Amino acid sequence: MGEDTHDQAHGIGRRALFVTGAAAALTLGSVSFAAADGQRQETRTAHGTLPPGSPDFVYVPVEVPAGVREIKVSYTYDKPPVPAGTQGNALDIGLFDERGTELGGRGFRGWSGGARTEFFVRADDATPGYLPGPVREGTWHVALGPYTVAPQGLAYELTITLTYGEAGETPRPVYPPSRAKGRGRAWYRGDCHLHSWHSDGRRTPAEIAALARAAGLDFIHSSDHNTNSSHPHWADQAGDDLLIMLGEEVTTRNGHVLALGTTPGTFVDWRYRARDNRWARFARDIRRAGGLVVPAHPHATCVGCGWKFGFAEADAVEVWNGPFTPDDEVTLADWDNLLVASVRQGRGWLPAMGNSDAHRDPDTVGMPQTVVLADDLTREAIQEGIRAGRSYVAESKNVTLAFSVTGGRGQQAGIGERLTLAADTPVTVRLEVSGAARCSVRFVTDQGVLFTSDPLPVSGTGTVEWRTTPAYAAYVRAELRHEAAAGPVPGPPAALTNPVFLTAA
Repeated sequence: MGEDTHDQAHGIGRRALFVTGAAAALTLGSVSFAAADGQRQETRTAHGTLPPGSPDFVYVPVEVPAGVREIKVSYTYDKPPVPAGTQGNALDIGLFDERGTELGGRGFRGWSGGARTEFFVRADDATPGYLPGPVREGTWHVALGPYTVAPQGLAYELTITLTYGEAGETPRPVYPPSRAKGRGRAWYRGDCHLHSWHSDGRRTPAEIAALARAAGLDFIHSSDHNTNSSHPHWADQAGDDLLIMLGEEVTTRNGHVLALGTTPGTFVDWRYRARDNRWARFARDIRRAGGLVVPAHPHATCVGCGWKFGFAEADAVEVWNGPFTPDDEVTLADWDNLLVASVRQGRGWLPAMGNSDAHRDPDTVGMPQTVVLADDLTREAIQEGIRAGRSYVAESKNVTLAFSVTGGRGQQAGIGERLTLAADTPVTVRLEVSGAARCSVRFVTDQGVLFTSDPLPVSGTGTVEWRTTPAYAAYVRAELRHEAAAGPVPGPPAALTNPVFLTAA
Protein backbone atom coordinates (compact mmCIF):
# COMPACT_ATOMS: atom_id res chain seq x y z
CA MET A 1 0.00 0.00 0.00
CA GLY A 2 1.43 3.34 -1.01
CA GLU A 3 0.76 6.14 1.45
CA ASP A 4 1.81 9.76 1.44
CA THR A 5 0.98 11.84 4.50
CA HIS A 6 1.05 15.61 4.23
CA ASP A 7 0.25 18.08 7.01
CA GLN A 8 -1.43 21.31 6.02
CA ALA A 9 -2.28 24.04 8.50
CA HIS A 10 -5.53 25.89 7.95
CA GLY A 11 -5.06 29.18 9.72
CA ILE A 12 -8.20 31.23 10.11
CA GLY A 13 -6.56 34.07 8.22
CA ARG A 14 -6.15 31.99 5.04
CA ARG A 15 -9.68 32.09 3.79
CA ALA A 16 -11.98 33.58 1.21
CA LEU A 17 -15.42 34.66 2.34
CA PHE A 18 -17.91 33.64 -0.34
CA VAL A 19 -21.31 33.64 1.38
CA THR A 20 -22.54 36.65 3.30
CA GLY A 21 -25.16 37.06 5.98
CA ALA A 22 -25.91 35.02 9.07
CA ALA A 23 -24.99 31.79 7.34
CA ALA A 24 -21.58 33.07 6.30
CA ALA A 25 -19.09 30.45 5.15
CA LEU A 26 -15.40 30.44 4.45
CA THR A 27 -13.04 28.33 2.37
CA LEU A 28 -9.61 27.34 3.54
CA GLY A 29 -6.49 26.34 1.65
CA SER A 30 -7.06 23.28 -0.51
CA VAL A 31 -5.79 19.76 0.12
CA SER A 32 -4.18 18.41 -3.05
CA PHE A 33 -3.50 14.88 -4.23
CA ALA A 34 -1.24 13.83 -7.08
CA ALA A 35 -2.39 11.42 -9.77
CA ALA A 36 -2.47 7.76 -8.79
CA ASP A 37 0.95 6.99 -10.33
CA GLY A 38 0.80 3.35 -9.34
CA GLN A 39 -0.19 3.98 -5.74
CA ARG A 40 -3.18 2.31 -4.18
CA GLN A 41 -3.84 4.94 -1.51
CA GLU A 42 -2.81 8.42 -0.54
CA THR A 43 -3.54 10.21 2.71
CA ARG A 44 -3.39 13.88 3.59
CA THR A 45 -4.08 15.63 6.88
CA ALA A 46 -5.22 19.18 7.44
CA HIS A 47 -5.55 20.96 10.74
CA GLY A 48 -6.40 24.35 12.12
CA THR A 49 -8.23 26.26 14.81
CA LEU A 50 -11.62 27.97 14.49
CA PRO A 51 -12.16 30.91 16.87
CA PRO A 52 -15.40 31.81 18.65
CA GLY A 53 -17.71 33.58 16.25
CA SER A 54 -16.65 31.45 13.27
CA PRO A 55 -19.02 31.26 10.31
CA ASP A 56 -21.64 28.51 10.34
CA PHE A 57 -19.82 26.54 7.62
CA VAL A 58 -16.15 26.14 6.81
CA TYR A 59 -15.20 24.40 3.57
CA VAL A 60 -11.96 22.54 3.02
CA PRO A 61 -11.38 22.05 -0.74
CA VAL A 62 -9.96 18.68 -1.75
CA GLU A 63 -8.41 18.35 -5.20
CA VAL A 64 -9.38 14.87 -6.36
CA PRO A 65 -7.50 13.46 -9.37
CA ALA A 66 -8.86 10.97 -11.91
CA GLY A 67 -8.95 7.26 -11.10
CA VAL A 68 -10.22 7.50 -7.52
CA ARG A 69 -12.39 4.64 -6.32
CA GLU A 70 -13.13 5.88 -2.79
CA ILE A 71 -12.77 8.98 -0.65
CA LYS A 72 -12.60 8.49 3.10
CA VAL A 73 -12.62 11.27 5.69
CA SER A 74 -12.06 11.14 9.43
CA TYR A 75 -11.71 13.99 11.90
CA THR A 76 -11.02 14.86 15.49
CA TYR A 77 -11.28 18.07 17.47
CA ASP A 78 -10.43 19.17 20.96
CA LYS A 79 -12.95 19.50 23.77
CA PRO A 80 -11.33 21.73 26.41
CA PRO A 81 -13.07 22.35 29.74
CA VAL A 82 -15.27 25.42 29.80
CA PRO A 83 -16.87 27.44 32.61
CA ALA A 84 -20.32 26.46 33.79
CA GLY A 85 -23.00 27.83 31.50
CA THR A 86 -20.61 28.17 28.55
CA GLN A 87 -20.91 26.08 25.40
CA GLY A 88 -18.06 23.71 24.63
CA ASN A 89 -16.86 22.58 21.23
CA ALA A 90 -19.10 20.68 18.82
CA LEU A 91 -18.13 20.26 15.17
CA ASP A 92 -20.38 18.82 12.46
CA ILE A 93 -19.15 17.40 9.16
CA GLY A 94 -20.36 16.63 5.63
CA LEU A 95 -19.24 16.37 2.01
CA PHE A 96 -19.88 18.08 -1.33
CA ASP A 97 -18.56 16.74 -4.63
CA GLU A 98 -17.06 18.44 -7.68
CA ARG A 99 -20.40 20.05 -8.55
CA GLY A 100 -19.80 22.58 -5.79
CA THR A 101 -21.25 23.92 -2.54
CA GLU A 102 -23.85 26.28 -4.01
CA LEU A 103 -26.90 26.65 -1.77
CA GLY A 104 -29.55 24.27 -3.08
CA GLY A 105 -27.14 22.98 -5.73
CA ARG A 106 -26.40 19.46 -6.88
CA GLY A 107 -23.09 18.93 -5.10
CA PHE A 108 -24.42 17.46 -1.84
CA ARG A 109 -22.98 14.03 -1.08
CA GLY A 110 -23.78 13.61 2.58
CA TRP A 111 -23.98 14.95 6.10
CA SER A 112 -23.50 13.21 9.42
CA GLY A 113 -23.49 16.25 11.69
CA GLY A 114 -21.71 15.23 14.87
CA ALA A 115 -22.92 11.62 14.80
CA ARG A 116 -19.80 10.10 13.21
CA THR A 117 -16.06 10.65 13.30
CA GLU A 118 -15.43 9.13 9.85
CA PHE A 119 -17.18 8.30 6.60
CA PHE A 120 -16.49 7.03 3.10
CA VAL A 121 -18.07 7.50 -0.32
CA ARG A 122 -17.61 5.35 -3.41
CA ALA A 123 -19.71 4.44 -6.42
CA ASP A 124 -21.25 1.26 -5.02
CA ASP A 125 -21.60 2.16 -1.34
CA ALA A 126 -21.32 4.91 1.27
CA THR A 127 -21.51 5.39 5.01
CA PRO A 128 -25.10 5.95 6.20
CA GLY A 129 -25.83 9.65 5.81
CA TYR A 130 -23.85 9.81 2.55
CA LEU A 131 -24.79 9.13 -1.07
CA PRO A 132 -23.04 6.48 -3.15
CA GLY A 133 -21.86 7.55 -6.58
CA PRO A 134 -18.73 8.02 -8.67
CA VAL A 135 -15.79 9.86 -7.15
CA ARG A 136 -15.12 12.11 -10.12
CA GLU A 137 -12.12 14.30 -10.78
CA GLY A 138 -12.39 17.88 -9.55
CA THR A 139 -12.55 20.02 -6.43
CA TRP A 140 -14.54 18.39 -3.65
CA HIS A 141 -15.27 20.08 -0.32
CA VAL A 142 -15.33 18.72 3.19
CA ALA A 143 -17.90 20.85 5.01
CA LEU A 144 -17.25 21.63 8.66
CA GLY A 145 -20.03 23.06 10.79
CA PRO A 146 -18.80 24.62 14.05
CA TYR A 147 -22.06 24.13 15.94
CA THR A 148 -20.65 25.62 19.14
CA VAL A 149 -17.13 26.91 19.82
CA ALA A 150 -15.47 27.13 23.23
CA PRO A 151 -13.78 30.37 24.34
CA GLN A 152 -10.39 28.71 23.70
CA GLY A 153 -11.31 28.04 20.05
CA LEU A 154 -11.88 24.76 18.25
CA ALA A 155 -8.75 22.94 17.11
CA TYR A 156 -9.48 20.23 14.52
CA GLU A 157 -7.63 17.73 12.38
CA LEU A 158 -8.92 16.19 9.14
CA THR A 159 -7.55 13.01 7.62
CA ILE A 160 -8.49 12.43 3.98
CA THR A 161 -7.64 9.17 2.23
CA LEU A 162 -8.13 8.48 -1.47
CA THR A 163 -8.16 4.90 -2.72
CA TYR A 164 -7.41 4.43 -6.40
CA GLY A 165 -8.83 1.74 -8.64
CA GLU A 166 -11.78 0.79 -10.77
CA ALA A 167 -15.07 2.21 -9.55
CA GLY A 168 -17.93 -0.10 -8.74
CA GLU A 169 -21.44 0.26 -10.12
CA THR A 170 -23.82 2.68 -8.43
CA PRO A 171 -27.00 0.85 -7.39
CA ARG A 172 -30.26 2.01 -8.87
CA PRO A 173 -32.37 3.38 -6.00
CA VAL A 174 -35.60 1.56 -5.15
CA TYR A 175 -38.10 3.44 -3.02
CA PRO A 176 -41.10 2.30 -0.96
CA PRO A 177 -44.50 2.51 -2.69
CA SER A 178 -46.69 5.54 -2.05
CA ARG A 179 -49.67 3.32 -1.24
CA ALA A 180 -50.42 0.58 1.27
CA LYS A 181 -53.50 -1.58 1.73
CA GLY A 182 -55.85 0.73 3.56
CA ARG A 183 -59.40 0.56 4.87
CA GLY A 184 -60.87 3.24 2.65
CA ARG A 185 -61.87 6.41 4.47
CA ALA A 186 -60.73 5.70 8.01
CA TRP A 187 -58.55 6.90 10.88
CA TYR A 188 -54.88 5.98 10.33
CA ARG A 189 -52.11 6.19 12.93
CA GLY A 190 -48.66 7.46 12.13
CA ASP A 191 -45.36 8.80 13.43
CA CYS A 192 -43.80 11.39 11.12
CA HIS A 193 -40.58 12.25 12.98
CA LEU A 194 -38.12 9.36 13.19
CA HIS A 195 -34.33 9.14 12.99
CA SER A 196 -32.32 6.20 11.73
CA TRP A 197 -28.59 5.53 11.65
CA HIS A 198 -28.51 7.66 8.50
CA SER A 199 -28.28 10.68 10.83
CA ASP A 200 -27.93 10.70 14.62
CA GLY A 201 -30.27 7.79 15.31
CA ARG A 202 -29.02 4.38 16.36
CA ARG A 203 -31.69 2.22 14.75
CA THR A 204 -31.73 0.68 11.30
CA PRO A 205 -34.78 1.13 9.04
CA ALA A 206 -35.67 -2.51 9.75
CA GLU A 207 -35.65 -1.92 13.51
CA ILE A 208 -37.76 1.22 13.17
CA ALA A 209 -40.31 -0.53 10.96
CA ALA A 210 -40.63 -3.39 13.44
CA LEU A 211 -41.20 -0.94 16.31
CA ALA A 212 -43.75 0.97 14.23
CA ARG A 213 -45.76 -2.18 13.63
CA ALA A 214 -45.61 -3.06 17.33
CA ALA A 215 -46.91 0.45 18.12
CA GLY A 216 -49.96 -0.13 15.92
CA LEU A 217 -48.93 2.43 13.31
CA ASP A 218 -50.27 2.47 9.76
CA PHE A 219 -47.69 4.93 8.41
CA ILE A 220 -44.31 6.38 9.30
CA HIS A 221 -42.09 9.09 7.88
CA SER A 222 -38.31 9.06 7.53
CA SER A 223 -36.89 12.38 8.74
CA ASP A 224 -33.13 12.16 9.14
CA HIS A 225 -31.20 15.37 9.71
CA ASN A 226 -30.03 17.17 6.55
CA THR A 227 -29.71 14.11 4.34
CA ASN A 228 -31.81 12.00 2.00
CA SER A 229 -29.43 9.04 2.09
CA SER A 230 -31.93 6.72 3.81
CA HIS A 231 -34.54 7.01 1.05
CA PRO A 232 -33.44 3.91 -0.93
CA HIS A 233 -33.18 1.81 2.25
CA TRP A 234 -36.85 1.70 3.23
CA ALA A 235 -38.41 -0.20 0.32
CA ASP A 236 -38.01 -3.67 1.81
CA GLN A 237 -39.57 -2.50 5.11
CA ALA A 238 -42.84 -1.29 3.59
CA GLY A 239 -45.80 -3.61 3.20
CA ASP A 240 -49.56 -3.79 2.88
CA ASP A 241 -49.74 -2.97 6.59
CA LEU A 242 -47.26 -0.08 6.68
CA LEU A 243 -46.96 3.00 4.47
CA ILE A 244 -43.48 4.55 4.56
CA MET A 245 -43.16 8.18 3.48
CA LEU A 246 -39.83 9.83 2.80
CA GLY A 247 -38.45 13.24 3.68
CA GLU A 248 -35.94 15.06 5.84
CA GLU A 249 -35.62 17.05 9.03
CA VAL A 250 -34.15 20.28 7.69
CA THR A 251 -31.93 21.24 10.61
CA THR A 252 -30.89 24.88 10.42
CA ARG A 253 -29.19 27.05 13.04
CA ASN A 254 -32.54 28.78 13.64
CA GLY A 255 -34.83 25.80 14.03
CA HIS A 256 -35.82 22.45 12.55
CA VAL A 257 -38.59 21.67 10.06
CA LEU A 258 -39.97 18.42 8.67
CA ALA A 259 -40.08 18.18 4.88
CA LEU A 260 -42.87 15.65 5.16
CA GLY A 261 -43.55 13.22 2.33
CA THR A 262 -41.40 14.69 -0.41
CA THR A 263 -40.77 12.87 -3.68
CA PRO A 264 -38.22 10.08 -3.09
CA GLY A 265 -34.66 11.30 -3.51
CA THR A 266 -35.46 14.94 -2.70
CA PHE A 267 -32.76 16.82 -0.78
CA VAL A 268 -33.54 20.11 0.99
CA ASP A 269 -30.66 22.41 1.89
CA TRP A 270 -30.34 23.72 5.44
CA ARG A 271 -27.43 26.20 5.27
CA TYR A 272 -29.20 29.47 6.12
CA ARG A 273 -30.60 31.41 9.03
CA ALA A 274 -33.84 33.35 9.45
CA ARG A 275 -32.25 36.72 8.69
CA ASP A 276 -30.88 35.46 5.36
CA ASN A 277 -34.41 35.60 3.85
CA ARG A 278 -33.96 32.28 2.09
CA TRP A 279 -36.49 30.16 3.94
CA ALA A 280 -39.47 30.94 1.70
CA ARG A 281 -37.54 29.60 -1.29
CA PHE A 282 -36.89 26.26 0.38
CA ALA A 283 -40.43 25.99 1.73
CA ARG A 284 -41.62 26.33 -1.87
CA ASP A 285 -39.12 23.67 -2.92
CA ILE A 286 -40.57 21.28 -0.33
CA ARG A 287 -44.08 21.82 -1.67
CA ARG A 288 -42.96 21.49 -5.28
CA ALA A 289 -41.51 18.13 -4.29
CA GLY A 290 -44.92 17.10 -2.97
CA GLY A 291 -44.14 17.57 0.71
CA LEU A 292 -45.63 19.37 3.68
CA VAL A 293 -43.79 22.02 5.70
CA VAL A 294 -44.00 21.20 9.42
CA PRO A 295 -41.88 23.13 11.96
CA ALA A 296 -40.66 20.65 14.56
CA HIS A 297 -40.49 21.21 18.34
CA PRO A 298 -40.66 25.03 17.87
CA HIS A 299 -39.80 25.85 21.49
CA ALA A 300 -37.18 23.17 22.14
CA THR A 301 -34.36 24.50 24.28
CA CYS A 302 -31.33 22.88 22.59
CA VAL A 303 -28.93 25.20 20.75
CA GLY A 304 -30.36 26.07 17.33
CA CYS A 305 -33.59 24.12 17.90
CA GLY A 306 -36.02 27.01 18.54
CA TRP A 307 -38.04 27.91 15.43
CA LYS A 308 -37.22 31.48 14.27
CA PHE A 309 -38.71 31.52 10.75
CA GLY A 310 -42.35 32.18 11.63
CA PHE A 311 -45.32 30.12 10.50
CA ALA A 312 -46.40 31.85 7.31
CA GLU A 313 -44.97 29.01 5.20
CA ALA A 314 -46.11 26.15 7.45
CA ASP A 315 -48.71 23.51 6.56
CA ALA A 316 -48.90 22.16 10.13
CA VAL A 317 -46.89 22.45 13.34
CA GLU A 318 -45.53 19.81 15.70
CA VAL A 319 -46.99 20.73 19.10
CA TRP A 320 -46.05 17.51 20.88
CA ASN A 321 -42.58 16.03 20.42
CA GLY A 322 -41.69 12.83 22.27
CA PRO A 323 -42.39 12.69 26.02
CA PHE A 324 -44.43 15.79 26.87
CA THR A 325 -42.19 18.43 28.47
CA PRO A 326 -42.54 22.11 29.42
CA ASP A 327 -41.42 23.28 25.97
CA ASP A 328 -44.33 21.29 24.47
CA GLU A 329 -46.69 23.09 26.85
CA VAL A 330 -45.32 26.40 25.58
CA THR A 331 -45.75 25.27 21.98
CA LEU A 332 -49.33 24.20 22.68
CA ALA A 333 -50.14 27.63 24.14
CA ASP A 334 -48.43 29.34 21.20
CA TRP A 335 -50.47 27.25 18.77
CA ASP A 336 -53.67 28.29 20.56
CA ASN A 337 -52.65 31.91 20.07
CA LEU A 338 -52.25 31.20 16.35
CA LEU A 339 -55.76 29.71 16.27
CA VAL A 340 -57.18 32.81 17.96
CA ALA A 341 -55.37 35.05 15.46
CA SER A 342 -56.71 33.05 12.54
CA VAL A 343 -60.26 33.45 13.84
CA ARG A 344 -59.82 37.16 14.48
CA GLN A 345 -58.30 37.80 11.06
CA GLY A 346 -60.59 35.47 9.15
CA ARG A 347 -57.76 33.54 7.55
CA GLY A 348 -56.70 29.91 7.30
CA TRP A 349 -55.58 28.07 10.41
CA LEU A 350 -52.56 25.92 11.19
CA PRO A 351 -53.22 22.28 12.17
CA ALA A 352 -51.26 20.55 14.92
CA MET A 353 -49.59 17.17 14.96
CA GLY A 354 -47.43 15.12 17.33
CA ASN A 355 -44.53 12.74 16.72
CA SER A 356 -42.01 10.75 18.71
CA ASP A 357 -38.70 12.15 17.36
CA ALA A 358 -37.35 8.73 18.36
CA HIS A 359 -33.59 8.24 17.93
CA ARG A 360 -32.53 5.25 20.00
CA ASP A 361 -33.49 3.08 22.96
CA PRO A 362 -35.37 3.87 25.14
CA ASP A 363 -37.15 6.35 22.80
CA THR A 364 -40.60 4.98 22.01
CA VAL A 365 -41.69 4.92 18.38
CA GLY A 366 -45.32 6.06 18.20
CA MET A 367 -45.26 8.08 21.44
CA PRO A 368 -46.99 10.27 20.54
CA GLN A 369 -48.65 9.53 17.22
CA THR A 370 -50.85 11.52 14.86
CA VAL A 371 -54.17 9.88 14.01
CA VAL A 372 -55.42 11.10 10.64
CA LEU A 373 -58.79 10.78 8.94
CA ALA A 374 -57.82 10.02 5.33
CA ASP A 375 -59.60 8.69 2.27
CA ASP A 376 -57.08 5.85 1.99
CA LEU A 377 -53.63 4.78 3.13
CA THR A 378 -51.66 6.68 0.52
CA ARG A 379 -49.07 9.40 0.78
CA GLU A 380 -51.35 11.98 -0.82
CA ALA A 381 -54.40 11.07 1.28
CA ILE A 382 -52.46 11.14 4.57
CA GLN A 383 -50.90 14.49 3.66
CA GLU A 384 -54.30 15.92 2.76
CA GLY A 385 -55.70 14.80 6.12
CA ILE A 386 -52.80 16.44 7.97
CA ARG A 387 -53.09 19.63 5.91
CA ALA A 388 -56.84 19.83 6.56
CA GLY A 389 -56.40 19.24 10.30
CA ARG A 390 -58.56 16.12 10.30
CA SER A 391 -56.40 14.59 13.00
CA TYR A 392 -55.68 14.21 16.67
CA VAL A 393 -52.57 13.32 18.66
CA ALA A 394 -52.56 10.30 20.99
CA GLU A 395 -49.91 9.02 23.37
CA SER A 396 -50.30 5.43 22.10
CA LYS A 397 -52.44 3.05 20.06
CA ASN A 398 -54.53 2.47 23.19
CA VAL A 399 -56.14 5.93 23.07
CA THR A 400 -59.06 6.39 20.66
CA LEU A 401 -61.25 9.48 20.34
CA ALA A 402 -64.43 10.54 18.58
CA PHE A 403 -64.97 14.30 18.75
CA SER A 404 -67.87 16.24 17.26
CA VAL A 405 -70.06 19.32 17.64
CA THR A 406 -73.79 19.14 16.89
CA GLY A 407 -76.30 21.98 16.70
CA GLY A 408 -79.32 23.39 14.92
CA ARG A 409 -81.30 20.74 13.09
CA GLY A 410 -78.83 17.95 13.65
CA GLN A 411 -75.99 19.68 11.83
CA GLN A 412 -72.65 18.20 12.82
CA ALA A 413 -68.95 18.91 12.35
CA GLY A 414 -65.94 16.79 13.25
CA ILE A 415 -62.26 17.47 13.89
CA GLY A 416 -60.87 20.07 11.51
CA GLU A 417 -64.32 21.01 10.21
CA ARG A 418 -66.55 24.07 10.53
CA LEU A 419 -70.14 24.39 11.79
CA THR A 420 -72.00 27.55 10.74
CA LEU A 421 -75.07 28.47 12.79
CA ALA A 422 -76.82 31.51 14.21
CA ALA A 423 -74.70 33.07 16.94
CA ASP A 424 -77.01 32.06 19.79
CA THR A 425 -77.76 28.51 18.58
CA PRO A 426 -77.02 25.95 21.30
CA VAL A 427 -74.45 23.36 20.26
CA THR A 428 -73.37 20.17 21.98
CA VAL A 429 -69.67 19.31 22.13
CA ARG A 430 -69.20 15.57 22.53
CA LEU A 431 -66.05 13.52 23.13
CA GLU A 432 -66.08 9.73 23.26
CA VAL A 433 -62.93 8.22 24.74
CA SER A 434 -61.35 4.83 25.21
CA GLY A 435 -57.94 3.89 26.58
CA ALA A 436 -57.44 6.91 28.89
CA ALA A 437 -57.76 5.69 32.47
CA ARG A 438 -58.15 8.43 35.10
CA CYS A 439 -57.70 11.20 32.54
CA SER A 440 -59.73 14.41 32.66
CA VAL A 441 -61.28 15.97 29.58
CA ARG A 442 -60.70 19.68 28.94
CA PHE A 443 -62.51 21.67 26.26
CA VAL A 444 -60.35 24.57 25.09
CA THR A 445 -61.75 27.53 23.16
CA ASP A 446 -60.53 30.91 21.98
CA GLN A 447 -61.29 32.08 25.53
CA GLY A 448 -59.17 29.33 27.08
CA VAL A 449 -60.22 26.25 29.04
CA LEU A 450 -64.01 26.54 29.61
CA PHE A 451 -64.76 23.02 30.81
CA THR A 452 -62.89 20.33 32.74
CA SER A 453 -64.47 16.96 33.51
CA ASP A 454 -64.03 14.66 36.45
CA PRO A 455 -61.45 11.91 35.83
CA LEU A 456 -62.58 9.06 33.64
CA PRO A 457 -62.97 5.65 35.32
CA VAL A 458 -60.10 3.18 35.48
CA SER A 459 -61.55 1.48 32.42
CA GLY A 460 -60.45 4.57 30.48
CA THR A 461 -63.75 4.65 28.60
CA GLY A 462 -66.34 7.38 28.76
CA THR A 463 -68.32 10.10 27.04
CA VAL A 464 -68.24 13.76 27.96
CA GLU A 465 -70.62 16.48 26.71
CA TRP A 466 -70.64 20.26 27.05
CA ARG A 467 -72.96 22.93 25.68
CA THR A 468 -71.99 26.30 24.21
CA THR A 469 -72.86 28.63 21.33
CA PRO A 470 -70.96 30.10 18.35
CA ALA A 471 -71.12 33.49 20.08
CA TYR A 472 -69.35 32.08 23.13
CA ALA A 473 -66.74 29.84 21.45
CA ALA A 474 -65.23 30.47 18.03
CA TYR A 475 -63.64 27.03 18.15
CA VAL A 476 -63.49 24.08 20.49
CA ARG A 477 -60.75 21.52 20.80
CA ALA A 478 -60.35 18.68 23.27
CA GLU A 479 -57.52 17.63 25.55
CA LEU A 480 -57.23 14.49 27.63
CA ARG A 481 -54.96 15.13 30.59
CA HIS A 482 -53.47 12.66 33.06
CA GLU A 483 -53.94 13.42 36.73
CA ALA A 484 -51.49 16.05 37.94
CA ALA A 485 -49.05 15.15 40.69
CA ALA A 486 -50.00 18.25 42.68
CA GLY A 487 -51.34 21.77 42.36
CA PRO A 488 -53.31 23.50 39.62
CA VAL A 489 -50.87 22.69 36.79
CA PRO A 490 -52.49 20.20 34.40
CA GLY A 491 -50.96 16.79 34.00
CA PRO A 492 -49.38 15.66 30.73
CA PRO A 493 -51.78 14.94 27.88
CA ALA A 494 -52.93 11.54 26.75
CA ALA A 495 -54.43 13.09 23.62
CA LEU A 496 -55.07 16.43 21.89
CA THR A 497 -57.43 17.18 19.03
CA ASN A 498 -57.40 19.77 16.31
CA PRO A 499 -60.35 22.18 16.67
CA VAL A 500 -63.89 22.23 15.41
CA PHE A 501 -64.73 25.81 14.33
CA LEU A 502 -68.06 27.45 15.21
CA THR A 503 -69.00 30.27 12.87
CA ALA A 504 -71.83 32.66 13.57
CA ALA A 505 -74.04 32.96 10.48
